[in-house]
Amino acid sequence: EVQLVESGGGTVQTGGSLRLSCEASGSSWSSNYCMAWFRQAPGKERERVASFDSDGTTKIEDSVKGRFTVSKDKLKKTLYHQMNNLKFEATAMYYCAADPSVRVGGDNHCLPNVYGYWGQGTQVTVSS
Repeated sequence: EVQLVESGGGTVQTGGSLRLSCEASGSSWSSNYCMAWFRQAPGKERERVASFDSDGTTKIEDSVKGRFTVSKDKLKKTLYHQMNNLKFEATAMYYCAADPSVRVGGDNHCLPNVYGYWGQGTQVTVSS
């Protein structure tokens, strides 16, 4: 079992910054887990914002590229999401997600958008 706990959300003015954290715990947790940040704004579908694969590969969605980054501290079992130059449309509930990587041919791979573990979310509100 794996638990994910997000923190760091809050209210910030347009152009401001926030850093979200996602701390993982649980008996089955390992560094081979694939992780990601998703967000869901009111009335909209949930969308992936950033991902951090088990091999360290990161991906940032085009809509936030250049302003958002993702990083991971293996020792602290924590995934971070640095958000700079925030815009009003970034207002949403942000969720951390994780799933074990799949062993294929001696390498670990992350299945696209397959995440079985989710945190409770942390609210980000950007005011104009």
